[in-house]
Amino acid sequence: MTTEETPPASFREEFAVRGGHLLDTVRSLVEAGNVRRVIVKHDGMIVVEFPLTAGVVGTLLAPQVAALGAIAALLTECTIEVVRTTGSNSAAA
Repeated sequence: MTTEETPPASFREEFAVRGGHLLDTVRSLVEAGNVRRVIVKHDGMIVVEFPLTAGVVGTLLAPQVAALGAIAALLTECTIEVVRTTGSNSAAA
């Protein structure tokens, strides 16, 4: 379902993590502030994907964080794919 192309002012990174470190890794990536989308994969298949827009913090992420906690309990190893912006943190409307 990630058929949309990466915008020119963005780039993708992947991190291999163990299930127990999934939440901590995603939280630290979100705190970096330049993350536009987080995709969690297991064996090459997308398990969960959610976009992040400038200003989305706290309670708005609570459902996604709860889902990640449940997923982390089931996965032993997974890959986190992150789409980051390269310039300023301005949000496109």
